[in-house]
Amino acid sequence: MSKSAWKAFPHADPAYVYAGAALKKAWPRLHQGDQEPWPQKTAAQDAWRAYHAGEFARAVELGRAAGDASGANAASKAAMIYANAIEGSESRRLAIFQDVASRCEALQASDPGNANAWYYHAYALGRYSQGISVVKALAEGLGGKVRDSLQKAIELEPKHADAHIALGAWHAEVIDKVGAVVGGLTYGAKKDAGEQHFKAALALNPHSPIAMMEYANGLAMMFGKSRLREAERLYAEAAQCTPADAMERLDVEAAKAELAA
Repeated sequence: MSKSAWKAFPHADPAYVYAGAALKKAWPRLHQGDQEPWPQKTAAQDAWRAYHAGEFARAVELGRAAGDASGANAASKAAMIYANAIEGSESRRLAIFQDVASRCEALQASDPGNANAWYYHAYALGRYSQGISVVKALAEGLGGKVRDSLQKAIELEPKHADAHIALGAWHAEVIDKVGAVVGGLTYGAKKDAGEQHFKAALALNPHSPIAMMEYANGLAMMFGKSRLREAERLYAEAAQCTPADAMERLDVEAAKAELAA
């Protein structure tokens, strides 16, 4: 799919434009979730600037042209956030996730110590799995690949809040789809482990709206009505977050839409 056919980010805001030195100054806050190291190449920096501003197609092009791991990561993140939150065609969404997963596997081979090569791989495969149905994905062995890549990302970078979020969601999704008994015995999915990962994510990145939303979703999937009030509180908190970039804005808007539904 041509990048020129990608839809525009619907909430463009000057606050998400980190020109010049502003990007490095804001970097710790912007990357508190994924712990991406500061890029050394100007081309990769520009790719990340485009990503944070919501110029996702441009970020993919700049990132792939940068020729380094940080640029590749910027391209992968831009593509998967676009596919997850903006692309309307399910077939195109799945194709983008497959492409990102494939590119991440290549980066894993050339740069195995790159935590985000593993995390973005897991994210892309996880979203792809949701698209084809989690049960089908588990049957095809994708669930194990997602779990293994997330565990590898956390092993390489213990402060990777986003990987903790995704691993918590993995436990919750498996339990929700196949039940606690089968999920535990067959796949190693556990309610307490899932909740521990969600709590770890929020401790590492307390102002992350997606951490709050995924925790809320996880509580509903793993515990049902008994934790619904807590889940609703987390969604309300997510909707009140002040987004630092385009991705967080998309998360906040999603939280608001869920509360309004």
